[in-house]
Amino acid sequence: MSAGTEEGWKEKEGGRGKEERDVIVDTVARVMIPLAQLFALYVMIGTEGAGGGFQGGVIFAATLILFGTVFGVKRGREALPEGINAILNSLGLYIYAGVGILCIILTMGAVEYLNYGGFPLPTEFALRRGYLVTYAIEVGIGITVATVFASLFFDLAWREDVIESREASSASARREADARNAQGGE
Repeated sequence: MSAGTEEGWKEKEGGRGKEERDVIVDTVARVMIPLAQLFALYVMIGTEGAGGGFQGGVIFAATLILFGTVFGVKRGREALPEGINAILNSLGLYIYAGVGILCIILTMGAVEYLNYGGFPLPTEFALRRGYLVTYAIEVGIGITVATVFASLFFDLAWREDVIESREASSASARREADARNAQGGE
């Protein structure tokens, strides 16, 4: 995977020179990424009940992967730096675990395990449970899944770019050495 520069050009080895990125792909990506991220949020928290955190997180991660694929790994990593990724990854896990621990603490382990009705929200029991499961736990799962998948992509793509740049620099070093040897032999 070759990463594009900010001007929209990328270098290609093999004597072909510079190639322009596809304008159609750029435009479609610019339109589709925000819509897909909105859909990911809907999948996470737009439904009643549990079961959307993982799917929403995967959709959100797919938008980050699309961004990195279309606009370049370097620009994608700038959009989601590794430090921010680690913070969000931990935050999602803390949200998920924190809701469970708060349920145990607030109900003092009585009646049933993870009694979501123990949270002091001004609604009926069923609605409290729906709010907590849907909005807190699912968002925590979604954040964690999105950041883990995005991290896997960027780490693998970054590794590939590093290998390509090392190969290119070693090839240019060999050409320079051959040119010096040819000049020294004349």
